[in-house]
Amino acid sequence: MGKPHTYSKRFRYRDFPYLILDTYKAWGKVQPWRLSAVVAYYAVLSLPALLVIIINLVGAIWGVDIVQGRLTDEFTIALGPNAAQTIEKIVQDTQNKDQSVISTVIGIATLLFGASGVLYQLKISLNEIWRIDRPTNFSFWKLASERARSFAFILVIGFLLLISFMVTAAISALNDYLRSIITDAVIYLAYAVDIVSSIAIITVMFALMFKFLPDARIKWRAVWFGAFITAVMFVIGKFLLGLYFGEAKPGSTYGAAGTIVLILLWVSYSCLILFFGAQFTYVYAKTYNILFVPYHRIRKRTIR
Repeated sequence: MGKPHTYSKRFRYRDFPYLILDTYKAWGKVQPWRLSAVVAYYAVLSLPALLVIIINLVGAIWGVDIVQGRLTDEFTIALGPNAAQTIEKIVQDTQNKDQSVISTVIGIATLLFGASGVLYQLKISLNEIWRIDRPTNFSFWKLASERARSFAFILVIGFLLLISFMVTAAISALNDYLRSIITDAVIYLAYAVDIVSSIAIITVMFALMFKFLPDARIKWRAVWFGAFITAVMFVIGKFLLGLYFGEAKPGSTYGAAGTIVLILLWVSYSCLILFFGAQFTYVYAKTYNILFVPYHRIRKRTIR
């Protein structure tokens, strides 16, 4: 075996391959397939509630029908037209307005609790990846605050999704204008700008997730680099998964359950990318001695 790489005190580009290698070794030890399967299970349960909240949140500004149509287009690209139509039907059934007041209140409470479930599981998974020990004593108020924080991330996702829609719409309008007056080369440039803006928005989302979801205090300079690496991998992975689902059609053999299987697979594979990025963030922070302190240790120091 070769000697372990000696890192410099500050990040250098030549360190990057070794950081990736160390990340891969550590990532394999946390059983990422198990963690991604758990999150995928909760994602299936949370998906209708999560989509209803995002559609109504972003739709209040952008228009519900437009947002729902855009999301359907995204699902079509990622999972195929049949799965996209099934998800659209589920959302429409969830938004049934012919209900009593009590049913509506119960429905809203169920939506809030269900939509935060997948993010709560992401929080638990990130804690495990970052070796953060959780307090063993149960606290209802702590659970409620964690669920509230998870729901706050849904609002953040909705806001970032709105920005993404606005940027995409602006670039699409610009493309239509450029197509009529300029050569195709400029159109490709606009397409590249669309990809860059998507990576930027996804980077912000992952940075916020890495910064605030886990039970640890970590500096922004560790989070941003890890979030950017995760966003690039996520965009590439999204494209490859779209090709895989479009060509292999792994859900076709499951009949009526095919849509559920596709969602499970898509979320599971996406979580593998997310967890690799989270592991990279952890390795990067530890390698360069960036502050990374679990909250329960901070509380103990305060008490003392």
